Amino acid sequence: MKILILKPSSLGDVIQALPVLRLLKQHHPASEIHWWIETRNAPLLAGDPDLAGLFHFDRARWASPRHWLEIASHLRELRRHRFDLVLDLQALARSAALGWLAKGNYFVGLHDPRELAHGWYDLSIPRPSPQTHAVDWYLETLRALRVPVHQNFEWLPRRNLIADEVAARWPLHGPALIALLPGARWDNKRWPAPHFHELVTQVNRTHPGTRFVILGGKSDSELASEITPAASAPILDLTGRTTLLEMIEVLRQCRAVVTNDTGPMHIAAALRKPVIGLFGPTNPARTGPYGQTERALQRRDLPCVPCMKATCSYREPLACLRGIQPEQVAREVTAWL
Repeated sequence: MKILILKPSSLGDVIQALPVLRLLKQHHPASEIHWWIETRNAPLLAGDPDLAGLFHFDRARWASPRHWLEIASHLRELRRHRFDLVLDLQALARSAALGWLAKGNYFVGLHDPRELAHGWYDLSIPRPSPQTHAVDWYLETLRALRVPVHQNFEWLPRRNLIADEVAARWPLHGPALIALLPGARWDNKRWPAPHFHELVTQVNRTHPGTRFVILGGKSDSELASEITPAASAPILDLTGRTTLLEMIEVLRQCRAVVTNDTGPMHIAAALRKPVIGLFGPTNPARTGPYGQTERALQRRDLPCVPCMKATCSYREPLACLRGIQPEQVAREVTAWL
């Protein structure tokens, strides 16, 4: 059986879709599975043991008419594979159209009304309820295909070479290590950096010797610089210094993770680390750390939460996140020390 999974972005969404790949391969071990993915997310799946190949999607490049001949060539390559099953877990018009044009034998996708993508499918899978987590919705596609759904799989297998390189470069072994993820794509998803600084102080007060590592991209370095000065505990700032795969192996060494609603939060959940998620405008029931959304902290006393907006318009800017106190987060962290 030849299968094509369509899930190009974002990083967190791709992570949350991986159980579909793992269980498909378990149930159909002789299958040949390919994944259509945005180029910037491709390193996550490069060399994955359950994948036969990747098809890269370059959103910015394909937006230009100068490169539309590339799209035609891309479609011809997809059709050449003669897929038995095409599975659209993105559920947007773009992915649905591409999946239909790939001319697979059977096309299954999520029933999402945003762009009416379900009109392209042979079978569309509704969200069981408005509060169903994204991972569970993706897994509904497997139930419809009579593929057993369970948790007996390794979500993110260890990359031994990269793990060894990480261990050689940074001192991660030793006393308990807590990961801090202060960045997020939206500004109003970011717990204030001074709160992270105070969290370090609070944890060190009750558990001296606890170490911290700050993870994120280059754009998060300024946030890290607000957390580290005069810190009362050892802090290793790795913002902008790791590749995606290196970040995964660093998180694998951590005792717990304190994070905003961002892609690496889903990596930590996939590694089955205790995740303390800090939520403001988004809904942790739908997109929180899978399997542990009860540890997501969010104010419920504000009329605007969750607003699902990229900018805050409340009379007290960012009250939803500012109101989550470092002492509250510290209690959650120390429960795992």
